Amino acid sequence: MTAFIPYGRQLIQDDDIEAVLETLRSDFITQGPRVTEFEEALSAYCGAKYAVVFNSGTSALHAAYFAAGLSAGDEFITSPVTFSATATAGVLTGANVVFAPVEPDTGNLDVTKLCGFITPKTKLIVPVHFAGHPVNSEALFDVVKGGPIVVVEDACHALGTLYKDRVVTNWQKVGALKHSHMCAFSFHPVKAITTGEGGAVTTNDLSYYKKLKLFGNHGITKHSYDFVNHEIAPWFYEMQTPGLNYRMTDIQAALGVSQLRKLDVFIERRRSIAKTYNSAFAGNRYFYLPPERDYAKSSYHLYHIRLKDEYVQRKLEIFNKLKERGLGVQCHYIPVYRHPYYKSLGFTSIKSAEDFYSREISIPMYPAMADSDVQFVIEKVLETFEGV
Repeated sequence: MTAFIPYGRQLIQDDDIEAVLETLRSDFITQGPRVTEFEEALSAYCGAKYAVVFNSGTSALHAAYFAAGLSAGDEFITSPVTFSATATAGVLTGANVVFAPVEPDTGNLDVTKLCGFITPKTKLIVPVHFAGHPVNSEALFDVVKGGPIVVVEDACHALGTLYKDRVVTNWQKVGALKHSHMCAFSFHPVKAITTGEGGAVTTNDLSYYKKLKLFGNHGITKHSYDFVNHEIAPWFYEMQTPGLNYRMTDIQAALGVSQLRKLDVFIERRRSIAKTYNSAFAGNRYFYLPPERDYAKSSYHLYHIRLKDEYVQRKLEIFNKLKERGLGVQCHYIPVYRHPYYKSLGFTSIKSAEDFYSREISIPMYPAMADSDVQFVIEKVLETFEGV
């Protein structure tokens, strides 16, 4: 047991290190075979036709928005309870972000209220699977089905999460795109698996796949069958659209391939820790536990508690006391519209997001936690609340 337990961290093992070393000793440390291997393994894991990897989750979102055709004058709808990149990656295309209400318990988009935010300018909707719990994707897709609106899932918390339809009885992984057009993931060290920094987008649409590939590689293609010009030579390539260098290295991809093999074990451990927390905290009078809908099997990227009414005003005190007792707690998230840039654009608060923010505290959750660490967290959480 450690003296200080962070809210999340990576689990790097000897086989991961060896995979990276093997790549470092090889001929390719970028733009080599490991990237393709990781993309193929990821698409197979999620059950999607295609996967494209990037150097961050933010890059993945930016590329997905580009592929969707988001541009100046368009609007896109997303949750304010997310990391700022979900919104900012869209703003960088010149589009305008629209923040919608969230559910009081999951922190996910409240699908029942979406229709009131859709306008003729709405190009896409970006549901955020907060803490690894999926948005009600089937209900969301019913809102846009048959129309021009693109759905891009922000699943940066949700690799390994399972989702089930009302009618279909089998579970599907988030990223299989049953109810969306593209799905973005993150491989930051606190996420389900890590490549140091990294991200990916899955899709079942060949057109989106090609655009994702172009955008992350300077807008350049080396494939002669895609050329606009007729010059053919061994050195020839074309820049066909503005793009950026969002490439993942083979070093990162090698780590990703190794980590992906263990993802289900990591998720099983996260769910086991959540079960232990749920049992230990059941019926407490201080806070609510994270919910899990009957259509969801959360990957528990976060284990977030929500303070009950009488403790909301004491959140800062409680937060500081938890840290003093050795828990690296965190708050997810400051509503995006509160940040100075978005305030300067005239955004105002959303009641449901403010309420969620006033209550939420994330306590430690990651697969490398020993059983003794889990018990330490339980002890310190209860000790803290009993003391206030």
